[in-house]
Amino acid sequence: MAASTVSTVSLPTPRVAPVQEAYASWYERTLGWTVAGGPPVQLVTGIRFDVLELPSEAGAAVLRGPVATGPVALMGRRMRFLVAPGSAEELAGLLDWLEWGGVALDLTALGAGGRITAPVPPDVRGPRQSPREAAVWLRPPEPGCEALLPCLPGPGQGAGPARGPGLVRLVAAAATECHRARLERRTTQPLAFS
Repeated sequence: MAASTVSTVSLPTPRVAPVQEAYASWYERTLGWTVAGGPPVQLVTGIRFDVLELPSEAGAAVLRGPVATGPVALMGRRMRFLVAPGSAEELAGLLDWLEWGGVALDLTALGAGGRITAPVPPDVRGPRQSPREAAVWLRPPEPGCEALLPCLPGPGQGAGPARGPGLVRLVAAAATECHRARLERRTTQPLAFS
């Protein structure tokens, strides 16, 4: 019997889908943002921006209100407001100062070392996923938008058009709407009788 020859086939390392590469390229080249991982492409927080995250119903109420915001994304049932880098570290202190400390709010912040799924870039063409499957921009970012992200004013400075919207006003509105949404969920649940 003749010995059988087994040939080895080397397979190329799987690559990120071309659409995902286009997404990553848009964020890196157009906005100068740091991306990581994938698929799906992840945006690294704490470098160019932090993220204030809350339930979508509370976020929608914030967007309808008078508070100015920067870019806003939606991922499933969570809304993500981009805020100035370093803002995530201020959230607990702001909530205490605004007298929301100790109240169970579904309000979180992502800062240094965090990641969010990159929403579909507004300028990139390709197959689109439904909002249930992918993150989408409700208010897309533009180059240089980091200069106008909600932030805390420096000493002797107020928030204004030249500095961007105030982080305190955004956190106050978000906390109020998170609390309101929580109360509405509690009052719409049927009563349980034993």
